[in-house]
Amino acid sequence: MNEHVDAVLATVPGGNQAGSAAATGEAKHPLLAALGERVRNLRAQRGLTRKAVAVAADVSERHLANLEYGIGNASILVLQQVAGALHCSLAELVGDVTTSSPEWLLIRELLENRSEADLRRARIALGELLGTASVDPARQRRIALVGLRGAGKSTLGQMLADDLELPFVELSREIEKLAGCSVREIHDLYGTNAYRRYERRALEEAVQIYGEVVIATPGGIVSDPATFNELLAHCTTIWLQASPEEHMGRVAAQGDTRPMAASREAMEDLRRILNGRAAFYSKADLSVDTSGKSLAQSFQALRAAARQAMGLG
Repeated sequence: MNEHVDAVLATVPGGNQAGSAAATGEAKHPLLAALGERVRNLRAQRGLTRKAVAVAADVSERHLANLEYGIGNASILVLQQVAGALHCSLAELVGDVTTSSPEWLLIRELLENRSEADLRRARIALGELLGTASVDPARQRRIALVGLRGAGKSTLGQMLADDLELPFVELSREIEKLAGCSVREIHDLYGTNAYRRYERRALEEAVQIYGEVVIATPGGIVSDPATFNELLAHCTTIWLQASPEEHMGRVAAQGDTRPMAASREAMEDLRRILNGRAAFYSKADLSVDTSGKSLAQSFQALRAAARQAMGLG
């Protein structure tokens, strides 16, 4: 969880620049403000601290904080002016994958400004056209639980597997077996990209081994589109929802106080992570809200949803 931007800026030389801008009510350029918001949201979706991103990007935390706060970075405005002069988008000027060929550009034009429902239909249609759609006959018998840490995936997943008399797989444990070290050590020693590779491999192996199974997935599995597509294609997914306060309380009740100790703004960060990932979690086939429910009540709701999805009545 990241520190609050004011706390970061207060500890570096010239760090009160952002504070001064806020105090004087100085208007931020809309492009820089939107860019900062996207950076914060992307960082939240991936569950990364500002320090971790700064180290990986080889920039100072102050620079990253300024970027997220929407100040400075005048060079991006120059690029926008050049893009305007060339009558192209900023993405086309910078060169993301959707600008790599005329066909990509034409496809992007067709999808631009479409609703989420239209984009979902387009994604499914593309999957069918390209042969990547969910045609796995065992998909209905594989139940994968998604959601933030503290949603109850491990506890409820084991209870569901026992009830259905199916194997239970906790994907985080499978990742650790593959890597030969803990999840934290994977991140510390090899980085996030290596962790994502282990995560994808662990999921692929679980799908290959089990035709019937209950899987508890890591909260950040939605951060990698390829892995999440794999999950959606081969498993019936159920999003276990809970309020940020309940997520935090359940993790603390397990004896892990790191989320609270890591930052004075832990709850704000947790809400941002949840908001950033909710759009991806919502792609699950079903959702079960465990907020305000006892363990028994949550299990009954999950059991009913899973049995319905599996056609068991």
